[in-house]
This record gives sequence, C-alpha cells and structure tokens, in this order.
Amino acid sequence: MNQHSKARPDNGLPKTVESTLPSNWYLDEKIFRIERENIFHKEWVCVGREEEYPDKGAHKVLDVMGESIIVVRNGEGEIKAFYNVCRHRGARICPTNDQEANENSNNRVPVRGGVRPNGKIMCPYHAWTYDLNGNLLSAPHMSEEMGFKVEEYGLHPVGVGCWGGFVFLNLSPETAPDFEEYVKEVDERLVRYPMEELRTGKHIRYEVNANWKVICENYNECYHCGPVHPELCQVVPAFRENGATDLDWDRGIPHREGADTFTKTGTSPRRSFPGLNEDEQTRHKGELLYPNIFLSIAREHVVAFVLHPKACGHTIIDCYFLFETYEMEKTEFDPSDVVDFWHLVNRQDWGICERVQEGMKARVHDVGIFSPMEDWNLDIRRYVSDRIEALVEEV
Repeated sequence: MNQHSKARPDNGLPKTVESTLPSNWYLDEKIFRIERENIFHKEWVCVGREEEYPDKGAHKVLDVMGESIIVVRNGEGEIKAFYNVCRHRGARICPTNDQEANENSNNRVPVRGGVRPNGKIMCPYHAWTYDLNGNLLSAPHMSEEMGFKVEEYGLHPVGVGCWGGFVFLNLSPETAPDFEEYVKEVDERLVRYPMEELRTGKHIRYEVNANWKVICENYNECYHCGPVHPELCQVVPAFRENGATDLDWDRGIPHREGADTFTKTGTSPRRSFPGLNEDEQTRHKGELLYPNIFLSIAREHVVAFVLHPKACGHTIIDCYFLFETYEMEKTEFDPSDVVDFWHLVNRQDWGICERVQEGMKARVHDVGIFSPMEDWNLDIRRYVSDRIEALVEEV
C-alpha cells in the first residue's frame, strides 16, 4: 500500500515509465552486505517500542543487522544502548538468545554477568563492571599507576533516539545524521496524533522470504491493492479506483461512506484520538521512515511495521497494534477487529512479496519497471542508490 502522506508535485509533464533497481540488488548476498554496512550500520533504524523498557535496568539484547546490542533504561529514565562487548578482552557481556540456547542444550553452567539487579552491567569473564550509562566503574587489579584510566574504557556507545514511543538506534553515532531532523517532517505531519501516549494492544512477528526493498516497494504503492486486497478495497474504494492514482496522502485517504477506520466493517466502538481535525477523524494516513519503519494511521489506532532484514531474501517484520491507554484500560477493550483485519491484509502482502522475490530469480529477469502509479517507489530506488551505487559498481 502507498503509505506516503505527501503528494508528488505535478509539473504538467506526462508521467514516464521508470525502472526498478537491477534484479541482483534484491538477490545477491554481497550487495546485501554492502547495504548492511552502508545503510543499516550508518542510518537511524527502528528497533521497537519504548514501553518494552518500563523500569530502571529493564533491558534487551538485540541483533541489529548482525551486531549484538544492549539496550537498557538507565536510572534517569533514559534509553541507552551499547555494543555487547567488554572493553577488556571482547567477551559478550549479555548472552544472546542463541548463546543461551546453546549453553542450555550442552548442559553448561550459567555464568554470572550481564545487567545486574543492582543496576550495574558486569562482564562475566573478569568482572569488569559498568554503570547503566556505559561508564566503567571497576576493573579488578587495574590501577592508574599502570597507566590505566577508567574513564577511557566505557562501553562502546550506540546512538539512541526516541520518537512517537519508538526506539531508534544508530550504530555509528560519531557520524549519525541529526535525529531531530530525521523525524521532523513526520512529527509535523502527525502533530495531532498522540503517538508517544499509545501502547501495544497486540504484537505479531512475521517471517517473510523477500528482500526488504521488495517489502518497502509494496508498501509504497497501491497499484496492487485492487487485485491483492479486495477486502481492504471494500473499506477504502479509492485504493482500486484508476489504479490508485492521485491519492492525497497529505490530507489522508477517505473510507467508503459510513466507514472511518481500518476494520472489516470500517467502524470501531473506540473513540477518535482527541485533538484530531475533521479530516483525520474520517481519513487514513500513512508514513514511511527509511529504512525500516512503516506507519498506518487511523482515527483510533496506529499499526507500525518494523523491518529486520536478515538476508537478501529473508526479512522479519514486527507488527505493533497501538491504541490509547484510555481504551485499553476498559474491561471491554478488544483489539481483534483491527488485528484480524490487518492480519489478513498483511498475509496478502507478504505472500505477493514472496512471489516477487521468487520470480526475480528467473534468468530472463534483469530489471523490472514501475508504472506511473508506483512513482513513490522512485524514493526507495534513490535512497538506496545514493548510498551504495558506487560501492556496488566495485563488486
């Protein structure tokens, strides 16, 4: 689905047919590694929700494009993140899920370490200990007389930005783009939506055998909505009219008469978010923050898709269904009208993306084309090309 909220300007010239990225950019693991290093290791990437870290010391160990990262809430209530590697000998401080499973299956004795109940982070190897801001507190038998300076050996930091209740990380904080600038336009367009106050009513994790760019391109257009999403088009007829051209994402997309949200019936007993304007109470909006988060925004719920590319043809997608706590605290709260409808639409999307991924493997397919109705996909083509084209040419 096209999830952009800005209409592409019309310069009065006829629209032209444009090509996709070359097919091997979706299929080649070497190119995927180039993307990993030059996009996902350098840009802001979404890794989940702030609410997943409710209290001091709450933490997770995340695999962020092949790097093990500790994300923790510190004593001041801030989210912090660090590479999961001790500054002494490089030991993993916190076990990953795979390490824990391996140790359990091989009957190994659990080792002490990780984020401790006392609010400290301790390496299990030699007990080097850090605070929740990554500062080294103690290194046994190391001293200033040896020329060792504690302040020089904090954990390697990861950039952290929070917006709309989401946590974003940057694995190269010394060269990270300004986070406030990164989210500025989306923040302005969604200023009346209570994004930070929403909470997760349901979470579904999907595994999709498709390249992350295929999934972005699918989300970035509604040319496919008529044939792929008949149930969705019953609620939003504009998605199938004239090949879904001329959709005004800035104002929002209207539902059919009598409908005002994304459910099977197009209705919901939940109240609209307070403060929305008249259009926002009846129209659907959408946003995409490259490289890995999509937002679908209705009057009383938001659905967020966070992409975790694992290989050139494999992507994990975390889908968050977000609601007001005002509604969630009611005994009769039931998100199933939204969840069931979106779960159907999602599976339709993931299935068609997997067909694209398989089809591109054909020896006769070197490049695809975009119809004029898919012109927002020029954004993802440009976004990726600007960052890796010169490097791919060297492969």
